Amino acid sequence: MAGTTLTEVMAELAALEDPKIRAVNERHGDHHGVNLSKLRALAKRLKTQQDLACRLWATDDDAARLLALLVCRPKAFERAELDTMLREARTPKVHDWLVNYVVKKSPHAEELRLAWFADPDPVVASAGWALTTERVAKRPEGLDLSGLLDIVETQMKDAPEHLQWAMNHCLAQIGIDHAEHRARAIDIGERLEVLKDYPTSPGCTSPFAPVWITEMVRRQGVG
Repeated sequence: MAGTTLTEVMAELAALEDPKIRAVNERHGDHHGVNLSKLRALAKRLKTQQDLACRLWATDDDAARLLALLVCRPKAFERAELDTMLREARTPKVHDWLVNYVVKKSPHAEELRLAWFADPDPVVASAGWALTTERVAKRPEGLDLSGLLDIVETQMKDAPEHLQWAMNHCLAQIGIDHAEHRARAIDIGERLEVLKDYPTSPGCTSPFAPVWITEMVRRQGVG
């Protein structure tokens, strides 16, 4: 479907709109009513189209932006473009897809991680923490893991929700992947009690860091 116009794609997205899905998404802060499986199917048909992706993003429509993140070429964006896009991405799903599907694949990921990590905007800072968690898991060399735990210990309890989730994920990842920091990570989680009472569906792992760490270590069979 190369060469498809923005008008045609927006019409397809409008046809996929489901009021029931929108009602559920709105409760989570997302402003679209498109089934994500159908959105992914549309993206698969469109294939990679960087120009179309940029036009979709510019619509400021959540469904269009999610589609843009699926059909874009992550390495084509300049650092400044990604910084602007992150600050424009004010709904959770768009924010998370931008970080996970685009920024993590960008050659500018490390520069942006450092720039965003201590940003005064907690939503932007949460992206810095998400990129840091990625490094904790895949490329921990050069990271000050003890220093990260210090920040979590002093700031996570009172952090805004999105930032708190990102910090908690980093805490858990350190505990899961780095045995020398595991006892401290579990202790911090137990003392702060962040997400301790978060409702967890049967078969899912609790986001409460001590439980999360212990369960993942058990599954991996690591010491």
